[in-house]
Amino acid sequence: MRGCVRSSKALAPAMFPRLLFDVHRWGSLLGRRGLASAGEPQPTPLPSQARVVICGGGIVGSSVAYHLAKLGWKDVVLLEQGRLGAGTTRLCAGIVSTAKHIPIESKMADYSNTLYQQLEQETGVKTGYVKTGSLCLAQNQDRFISLKRLASRLKVLGIPCDVITPKQVAELHPLVNIHDLVGAVHVPGDAVVSPPDVNHALVVAAAKNGVQIHEHTSVNHVMVQKGHVTGVETDRGTIDCDYFVNCAGQWAYELGLSSEDPVSVPVHACEHFYLLTKPLEQPLQPHAPVVMDLDGRIYVRAWQGGVLSGGFEKNPKPIFTEGRSQLEIQGMQEDWDHFEPMLSALLRRMPSLDSCEIHQLINWPESFTPDMRCIMGETQTVHGYFVLGGMNSSGLSFAGGGGRYLAEWMTYGYPSENVWPLDVKRFGTLQSSRTFLRHRVMEVMPLLYELKVPRWDFQTGRQLRTSPLYDRLDTQGARWMEKHGFERAKYFVPSGKDLLALDQSKTFYKPDWFDIVGAEVKCCKEAVCVVDMSSFTKFELSSSGDQALELLQRLCANDLDVPVGHIVHTGMLNHRGGYENDCSVVRLSKNRFFIISPSDQQVHCWSWIKQHMPSDSQLLLEDVTWKYTALNVIGPRAMDVLSELSYVPLTPDHFPSLFCKEMSVGYANGIRVMSMTHTGEPGFMLYIPIEKYGIRNSGYYALRSLRIEKFFAFWGQDLDAFTTPLECGREFRVKFDKGTEFIGREALLQQRQVGVRRRFIMFLLEDHNTELDLWPWWGEPIYRNEELVGVTSSSAYSYTLERHVCLGFVKPPQTDPGAPTVVTADFINRGEYEVEIGGHRYHAKAKLYPFSSLFAQQRRRKDDMEFSSFQGK
Repeated sequence: MRGCVRSSKALAPAMFPRLLFDVHRWGSLLGRRGLASAGEPQPTPLPSQARVVICGGGIVGSSVAYHLAKLGWKDVVLLEQGRLGAGTTRLCAGIVSTAKHIPIESKMADYSNTLYQQLEQETGVKTGYVKTGSLCLAQNQDRFISLKRLASRLKVLGIPCDVITPKQVAELHPLVNIHDLVGAVHVPGDAVVSPPDVNHALVVAAAKNGVQIHEHTSVNHVMVQKGHVTGVETDRGTIDCDYFVNCAGQWAYELGLSSEDPVSVPVHACEHFYLLTKPLEQPLQPHAPVVMDLDGRIYVRAWQGGVLSGGFEKNPKPIFTEGRSQLEIQGMQEDWDHFEPMLSALLRRMPSLDSCEIHQLINWPESFTPDMRCIMGETQTVHGYFVLGGMNSSGLSFAGGGGRYLAEWMTYGYPSENVWPLDVKRFGTLQSSRTFLRHRVMEVMPLLYELKVPRWDFQTGRQLRTSPLYDRLDTQGARWMEKHGFERAKYFVPSGKDLLALDQSKTFYKPDWFDIVGAEVKCCKEAVCVVDMSSFTKFELSSSGDQALELLQRLCANDLDVPVGHIVHTGMLNHRGGYENDCSVVRLSKNRFFIISPSDQQVHCWSWIKQHMPSDSQLLLEDVTWKYTALNVIGPRAMDVLSELSYVPLTPDHFPSLFCKEMSVGYANGIRVMSMTHTGEPGFMLYIPIEKYGIRNSGYYALRSLRIEKFFAFWGQDLDAFTTPLECGREFRVKFDKGTEFIGREALLQQRQVGVRRRFIMFLLEDHNTELDLWPWWGEPIYRNEELVGVTSSSAYSYTLERHVCLGFVKPPQTDPGAPTVVTADFINRGEYEVEIGGHRYHAKAKLYPFSSLFAQQRRRKDDMEFSSFQGK
């Protein structure tokens, strides 16, 4: 590009035609609804009260206002500290892409695409919508595998896409150099728009439906009483309200802390750059596909006959927003030295641009989250305080769908889709410190285009939470992963193994730790393994009277009125009958209960229980996760080990299954010993207050293999707020006749009467070569008789069955209107199944009960039985 020659003009007006809206047009359109004309000396007064106040007039806040108005909300007020859409929205690159690796984000983007396409007809405001399609390029086979897996998931969601050759790429885009490409994915429905125009259209529609809009109004803090939003204090006065929505973009973190009861919104901004060129000698047509060169870390779209190109560099620059206004943030400078690697990548991908003239380098803020997923939902600490933000440079793609889901959440209590992967309650307080966020976002931003293989882990912000055994396990070869900020051992590297090679092993195929995990699984089945499971969430609920039991009987589907010392596996259900929590509950005494939940349920489960506790009750709920080290002792000789250490017989006659009692183990007193393992293998859980058997350590990879081959569903992967016990074969954990009207009972009774429309199934891959073929992960399409019927939710290699096992939900296809919609055992058993992995289908055998049970029975009949004969039966 010629000497980085840049025009002395500011950004061309044609790019941002709605940045400064026509005041007379607004005055005639909105009338008395909040925006004043330029001639008015004073802004329109704020209302004294509203039902909901939305902070942030960018495309995210405008979308929330638009969708709330669509759902019939009245007294909605939208506040913006500067001008509407004048922040990140104004400078957004304008790309609407559905190619996201998280299904819920693809759904959000797909809805946004449809919404933006129809906004012009709805409002009369031109949005600059052009359906260009997009090209995701692959420079190597691993990237191509990743894209083929992505294409499979998009097709499941009904988003058209194609895996294409480099030659087809050249046919679709005239500027792309294809010499180093191995393939690409083409998504024909993706689009580009003018973000300020879209924001304008959303605001126009919202205003027509009664939303009051006020610019140049800063929110100082949110007023809270008894844990509920009561109002908002601004620099222009106070507004009493019942709901508050934080859509403040890069200021969301500071705004959350300014609440009378501080709210955690873990976002941090980084500088983001893109380049604008002047028109090319042969102008690039507006409908040219958007190019995402992931290995080159750049994206390119057509812009006014030239190109717009940005990217996600390896060394991002965090922005420190504390105490800085919108105007200060907007004044960020060009940094050509920083942009040089992306400029070089652009010229490698499109060499013909070398002779074009540069118009301008844009630098603007984008907000990022600790896990590369946006944030939405009601906060844990303040009821009525909702958040939508942290868009990770996809705000335009997510704004439409995110606004819709949040509006549904506020209206109906939960959105129409499972949004747990985006729920603000997935984060703990330790993941919200400013130092942690600064470090993490410097890793997150490059990862957006980084190749991600199964079971990759973040490297920054680690060791936030560790068990007391961390140092000892680390010296014994533990290799770590993070869950909800907690360090958990994946597996243990035996002495003599190449630790560096294992740590850097990244593959879509058979991993280097395969034999290590296999040895741990074998030990769990033949001897004894010890697994540190301290990360699991642990609560104690107690009361002076029967209130604790009454609350749990209402929250839980199973019967908790059991003798002291008994353990009950149960779900806490919502009114749809779906799982809000999957837990084990121990009755410690008549009015005291010990609740064990998955690690990432800590904030969500606490919030769910507190939400249903009477405000004036004698109930006490305490988070005791930090108070106990939890050891899972697994294997057929676990009983012998504990018997010798405790001098107490632990046979089933003396210590039955699902039983708990405090006892001494070795020199330690007061240990809660429970006869359960979370994997289906024999063994015990030891909850220890902090203070010659072939035993070895084991990690969570072994536990994952064991629980999946036992067909155990896990919350957050297999179970969610839309999954009922009847759909996953857990009706035996639901006690309809326990005498208490528990939450979700009516929904389950109705479902039991009409039948389930989908069912949790276990699949054994039959023609899959573990050594040579791609491994399943999750989200793989499931086909029955050549028709798409579902996707996998989790998978693992079964060292017992010597095959890969996939778990997933199946429902009848909707292609035939006359076909049955209820899933029966006959429907499952009569189908021929395939699981698609990276574009290739593998035959699979489907069962409603664990394969390992059948396998174990036949092993006992004939120890030397061959697996091939088992398949033939």
